[in-house]
Amino acid sequence: MRTLHRLTLAALLACSPLPLLAEDAPSGEPEVTIRQEGDKTIQEYRVNGFLYAIKVTPKGGKPYFLVRADGEAHWMRSDKPDMLIPQWEIFSW
Repeated sequence: MRTLHRLTLAALLACSPLPLLAEDAPSGEPEVTIRQEGDKTIQEYRVNGFLYAIKVTPKGGKPYFLVRADGEAHWMRSDKPDMLIPQWEIFSW
């Protein structure tokens, strides 16, 4: 009897439509939010709600990107990577 139940379950799973399972798959396209802040235009790039880059375009200047420096809320300019100061913890007690 168990074998019959397992075969029935396997047949139902094999016949079920798979595109319904793929609806929650992460998309490769970023969500871009554009806002004005003073004389700057700010574009925030997100994938699945995770903010990974910010493009800042000053009104009379050259645009630049801010990218995550350490995975948290620390940002650095992508055109000046040498400005990142290492913050490693070597010893703690």
